[in-house]
Amino acid sequence: MNESGVAVRLKELHKTFGGLHALDGLDLAIEPGELVALLGPSGCGKTTALRVLAGLEDADSGQVLVGGADVTARPANQRDMGMVFQAYSLFPHLTALANVEFGLKLRGRRRTAGRAAEMLDLVGLGTLADRLPHQLSGGQQQRVALARALAIRPQVLLLDEPLSALDAKVRVQLRDEIKRIQTEVGTTTLFVTHDQEEALSVADRVGVMRAGKLEQLGTPADVYQKPATAFVADFVGLSNRLPGRLDGDGVIVLGTRLPLVSPPGAGPSEPSVTALVRPEAVEVTPEAEGPGRVLSVSFLGPTSRVTVGLGDQLVVAQVTGGRLAELPVGAPVRVELRPVPVVLS
Repeated sequence: MNESGVAVRLKELHKTFGGLHALDGLDLAIEPGELVALLGPSGCGKTTALRVLAGLEDADSGQVLVGGADVTARPANQRDMGMVFQAYSLFPHLTALANVEFGLKLRGRRRTAGRAAEMLDLVGLGTLADRLPHQLSGGQQQRVALARALAIRPQVLLLDEPLSALDAKVRVQLRDEIKRIQTEVGTTTLFVTHDQEEALSVADRVGVMRAGKLEQLGTPADVYQKPATAFVADFVGLSNRLPGRLDGDGVIVLGTRLPLVSPPGAGPSEPSVTALVRPEAVEVTPEAEGPGRVLSVSFLGPTSRVTVGLGDQLVVAQVTGGRLAELPVGAPVRVELRPVPVVLS
């Protein structure tokens, strides 16, 4: 790979804590101006990867390259990176403007107030420049932290679960703002989160990690619709585990032949398999003599999840909210599958 055209490259990173392999040969390339989100369960290594890139942790082996230059041995303060933590880390005695100015002054920049005010305007807080952190809401404090990180014009912006301490509505609003600002400024960004919806909504590409390795790196649509492994299909979104039978390059599930995301290759020695089917691929239709029964309904606003008992099998379907009246608990139903690609467990 030509490193000169890559903004960030993590090469064969290994990091252990005691007997735990936090990073196990991690290899990741981020393009200039791209926002990549690392997603995975607790302990998968996503935060360790970010901290190694930031220079806050030393890898046991491997390389960190930024703009083609090897920065593996450089301390954190020489890596030209802006970082926003889960905890806002604002100075309580400084105003919002002074907090944003702090990094600029530390680097010996002159006329810092103009740049700081520009960044506060960018995050929508220009009118609150004179407020102290305790006079700001949690979402506003996080905006100040973002403005401070961007003020120094970093080569790379690092976001370490920056929204996890906020309530749901503010989190949605701020993640949209982060994407808008990142697109406008064009800063190469690594975003670490455990929130699937967050990762899928803001990232240009999503990396799903497991046990210190990347299971898949791709666009949000590909990660969701074409998961590379059963782990990705299971972790990202919700999947039904349904018994099936291999049929050439497809699988028969509930009487419907479904294509496979990837060819089965050598495949299992037996034709009986388990397929991972998304709820939105399940169609539930009221039918007087239908073999299924609605067991429960979870209202989620514009959509709802309907759990159906089909013999000894539970099947979860996603339906529009307007159909709830025709699918009450106990109603007999017919269950069919749309022929969308699936993976095998």
